[in-house]
Amino acid sequence: MKKNLLFLILSFPPFLHAQTMAERYCNADRFSEKFDSLYFGNILQSAAIDSTHAFWYLTRTPQGRQFVIVDADKKEKRAAFDHQRLADSLNSRLKQTDIKAGNLPFSSIRLGKSQDKISFTVKNEFYTCRLSDYSVEKTENPDRRRRTGEEYWGTVFREDGKIPVPSPDGKREAYISEGNLWIRNRDSAGAKQLSLDGSPSDYYSSTICWSPDSRKIVCCRYRPVVSTRRLTLIESSPKDRLQPKISAVDYPKPGDALPIRRPVWFDVEKETQHTVAVPDLENQFSLENIQWNPASSRFYFSLNKRGHQEYTVYATDVTTGKTITLVHETSPTFIYYNRLYQYRMEDRSEMLWISERDGWQHLYLYDLKTGSVKRQLTRGEWVFKSVVHIDEQKRTLIFKACGMDKNEDPYLEKYYSLNIDSGKITPLTPENATHTALFTSDFTYLLDVYSRVDLPPTAVLRSAADGKILLPLEKADISRMTAAGWRMPEVFSAKGRDGETDIWGMIIRPTGFDPARKYPVIEYIYAGPHDSHVPKSFAVAHRPSALGELGFITVTVDGAGTANRSKAFHDVCWKNLKDAGLPDHIAWLKAAAAQYPELDIGKTGIYGSSAGGQSSTGAVLFHPEFYKVAVSSCGCHDNRMDKIWWNEQWMGYPVDKSYEESSNVCNAEKLQGKLMLLVGELDDNVDPSSTLQLADALIRHNKEFELVMLPGAKHTLGGDYGERKRRDFFVKHLLKTETPEWNAAGK
Repeated sequence: MKKNLLFLILSFPPFLHAQTMAERYCNADRFSEKFDSLYFGNILQSAAIDSTHAFWYLTRTPQGRQFVIVDADKKEKRAAFDHQRLADSLNSRLKQTDIKAGNLPFSSIRLGKSQDKISFTVKNEFYTCRLSDYSVEKTENPDRRRRTGEEYWGTVFREDGKIPVPSPDGKREAYISEGNLWIRNRDSAGAKQLSLDGSPSDYYSSTICWSPDSRKIVCCRYRPVVSTRRLTLIESSPKDRLQPKISAVDYPKPGDALPIRRPVWFDVEKETQHTVAVPDLENQFSLENIQWNPASSRFYFSLNKRGHQEYTVYATDVTTGKTITLVHETSPTFIYYNRLYQYRMEDRSEMLWISERDGWQHLYLYDLKTGSVKRQLTRGEWVFKSVVHIDEQKRTLIFKACGMDKNEDPYLEKYYSLNIDSGKITPLTPENATHTALFTSDFTYLLDVYSRVDLPPTAVLRSAADGKILLPLEKADISRMTAAGWRMPEVFSAKGRDGETDIWGMIIRPTGFDPARKYPVIEYIYAGPHDSHVPKSFAVAHRPSALGELGFITVTVDGAGTANRSKAFHDVCWKNLKDAGLPDHIAWLKAAAAQYPELDIGKTGIYGSSAGGQSSTGAVLFHPEFYKVAVSSCGCHDNRMDKIWWNEQWMGYPVDKSYEESSNVCNAEKLQGKLMLLVGELDDNVDPSSTLQLADALIRHNKEFELVMLPGAKHTLGGDYGERKRRDFFVKHLLKTETPEWNAAGK
């Protein structure tokens, strides 16, 4: 008996000897606040000062927060202003006494070219301080926009607006009336009808594109869908009345009909109309990016085919009436259209284009006249992520990429310059870290902050010509954090399911960590294919950090099916969202446990929200031999129930059997472990019915699970209450111990 008791005591994490579970919960609640207060030398906010070679940034010192100005030409930094004088002026102006120099009540400032005054916002009021005498006056915020009401992110715009669109020369305006395109002189009452074939069911779009010379217009015939799907939500417990409220929002789902746009151009002077011949327009997801060239001789537009396997850029010459194909991008899986990029250099009749056609995302140079590829500008087993700036005169560009430097984490983002003609690439931020850069308006200098999750930030001033460091600025100090018990996360890589591909993730050990003991493991998952998700920059607290304080080791991993690696790596998600990279996560966790025996992967839990809600439930359905406990918030448990644009991007069109195969609802009978579902009743991102249909399927299969409906909540991980429920669930089922009695007096 004594031997068994000793074994049990030694098996428990050390907090059970020294602290009560309630104290551990308190430590988890205070985690971010406690350690963040001991973190100094980091940059909290920063911005380039318009039309200058200067920046400002806000940093935190042991004496308080300080605004700093960097003068790149002089290679020096200084306090942006006298913080004490401004604090005194604000106390006087606002009739307060508690504003301190080291804790001014704003974190962002506006500085003009002369830098003789600063502007800032306090309690939603905009103020300006003249630095000559530190007088403070309330002023009008130049960035304030007149609110027209909040627009729902998923709104299907009918494009039948009546607001006139002025011509570039300001002499005329175009508008839609009774489905047709009209123009009128702005200084007279006369109007002319340019189109005659519009109707209420097939009208001209209010998205009107004037040519730069104000002589031509491109407009689309727009055929709306007969009926747009609506998501109906019931607010059970409104704050302003007793009875529930019902609301509805546009919410097209996979397979639903979509509007059809047909490009038409008009010669305003001749009052003629010209239809553009484009094949297979009925099978469009969208027709977009309508733009004129500066000479008003041609316009461009892009056609994204339904299913996202074909994307075409067209050019129409209005002098000849001919339409040519500039780019025709195809894929047997999917084209990630949100990552496509085009930039036209009209003076040289060239266009820059980003494509994954060689298996990696790279930059190509096209001939604008013929639509042929002149050359591939970048190549290799790394990812060209985005263009930052193009200098057409110098024929150079600045871009952001990851994975170019071997033997480093391939997700680390760095900046480079490229000579378009020679192909020479110059590293601007070479350090082994992920970099975030701010550039002066003329792209002469950059303020670079670089870090990793296991490397505190360093801020430097660099030349944008060659990346040379011109002035060290800040180096973060974490000594007080570590002295108080904070532990640095560990970047860990191991081979994935194929035994060849490197999979990268992060391990977070709790404060008070004892390497001689075993800790259950909890994975935070977000495996949406639209990006990679493991943090790459330094932070005091990452999403699962506080949860670890209850006695867990927490991890997060990027497996196959996520972005920012090769096309083949990304393609694993295609028609296969149930995969979620989980076989790679399991291989990675097994490798981590082999190296670190403190990871008790026999007790592995997982949680996530949205796509992570789908994946965390999928973990216990499709991999019950490994994942034992899951908590899933607002999950997209059946991709047929979710928004059209995200799900058709990865699952394809038309809707087929792969949707069922990836559905948690259709695979509910596979549940073996412990599962908690959370959902906000007002979730307008993922239809709450997705969670409730999973609950229904689990009930039909006589499965045990927990369901938490959060009144008044939208798309969420759960908020404070949901976080407590999640912690309790893991404590009960992984630590096998009791949680605090929350309903006891004083809780």
